[in-house]
Amino acid sequence: MRLRVRASMSLIIVLIASFVATQPARAAAAGDVVTAQPTTVYLLPGKLLEVPVNAWHLLYRSTSATGSLNAVSGTLLVPKAGYALGKRPIIGYATGTHGLGDQCAPSVSMSKGGEAELALVSLFLLKGFAVAITDYEGLGTPGVHTYMAGISQGHAVLDSIRAATRVSGSGLSAGGPVAVMGYSQGGASAAWAAQLQPSYASELKLKGVAAGGVPADLRAVATHLDGDANFGLAAAAGIGLDAAYPELNIQADLNDRGRALLADAADDCVGDLESKLAGLRFSDLSPVDLMNQPKWLARLAENRLGSVAPRVPMFIYHAQGDEIIPQAISATLRSEYCRAGVNVRWVSLPAPSHVTGAIEGGPLAIEWLGLRVLGLPAFGNC
Repeated sequence: MRLRVRASMSLIIVLIASFVATQPARAAAAGDVVTAQPTTVYLLPGKLLEVPVNAWHLLYRSTSATGSLNAVSGTLLVPKAGYALGKRPIIGYATGTHGLGDQCAPSVSMSKGGEAELALVSLFLLKGFAVAITDYEGLGTPGVHTYMAGISQGHAVLDSIRAATRVSGSGLSAGGPVAVMGYSQGGASAAWAAQLQPSYASELKLKGVAAGGVPADLRAVATHLDGDANFGLAAAAGIGLDAAYPELNIQADLNDRGRALLADAADDCVGDLESKLAGLRFSDLSPVDLMNQPKWLARLAENRLGSVAPRVPMFIYHAQGDEIIPQAISATLRSEYCRAGVNVRWVSLPAPSHVTGAIEGGPLAIEWLGLRVLGLPAFGNC
């Protein structure tokens, strides 16, 4: 009898193994973790002042601007202390412009103690929140960084949150409260995450989004920067959009000088981008009116924020003296959201520059998001 039972059990095991082996593997999906390697992050250069958190350098799946599955890197930070108020909240933090070269990625600067935005991120960590920081598509991974391709950036932010819940040992789980914050490039990314979330990541319990210094209309920003000291940012956006949308084929429309300058800028960090291209105009780089070509107009319009109403409260802040992204661009976005019925809290900061806007507005945005995560109601000022 025992021999028969053993034989029967062996047959069952063989049948189960055979069944499992013949089942197709689940296809890769956005938010899947490819790798999660423990890392250390520092607040100061020289690897001084280690941030006392559990940290992972992530490679995770996301979706490009044209709908293709890609791989994006990032960093996950989780406080070591427990969280007593239920599931630990996760903040998707979108950094501002770092540059185009892989060495400029936020994950790299954090590991070396050169990431200025960690000062703001630390305020979330002190509240006990986990923070997922994306590097964006092509920054820290093969390929060209799709800088300012808003749809790709919004996907990367949302998928960093999804990936955070799938990191073994993080203590994070799906279904908890999440929020998103970003400034400048990150402000656009945060707003895109808000617009995309209902259709792209509806399972995320998004409680609020804070977006500062938002370049909501790339064409308007490019026009403002043409011939300006910060023209390098506009040129970088041209490189980024060209990488996201191959039909733009910017190389075919550049002159020799333009090809040489943009080729040289393709692996620069933000400081070099600005210094090398300061004061130039698009007309210096191309014999054609790049921004007014139909192919560019179509993609710029596609990447203009405001056509879809987010379903969560929005905190939008902008410096009055912003020399890079005029405050009127964010003010227009605020008006469009308000007309669409979005619960918007608008803050016009007295800050005299783009950078000081981040410094003045960041703590306000973090406190506002903290209240949303805890479930307190948001009051707009449309």
